[in-house]
Amino acid sequence: MAMPIQWIKCQGEVWCKLRTVDLSHSHFDNRGGIYVIWHGGLAPATVYVGQASSLRDRLGHHRRDPAIQSYQHYDLYVTWASVDPIYRNGIERYVGEALNPIVSKNFPAATEAIPVNLPW
Repeated sequence: MAMPIQWIKCQGEVWCKLRTVDLSHSHFDNRGGIYVIWHGGLAPATVYVGQASSLRDRLGHHRRDPAIQSYQHYDLYVTWASVDPIYRNGIERYVGEALNPIVSKNFPAATEAIPVNLPW
């Protein structure tokens, strides 16, 4: 049975664009968890799966990461879920293995994958 987590959408229940999501919003204050970055385009694909103790800092970093930004012409989207630090490695591993991102494939191997509901 999958552990239920809440994947976040932006206002209007639409997926957030990585380049325009308001990282200065108080929503990101002291918020850590798991995140997924993907691109639209004719064949949408997961670009990156990761975790962070500060989603604000990590997503800000990805806005400047050339490997991720090379897919910006397809539009990059992001969603995240607040996850307790003790579950992050296992959830990142599960989501990463399930969504097979283009850029990141180094998931925490020292822990068992923890099944969760995927964003889509």
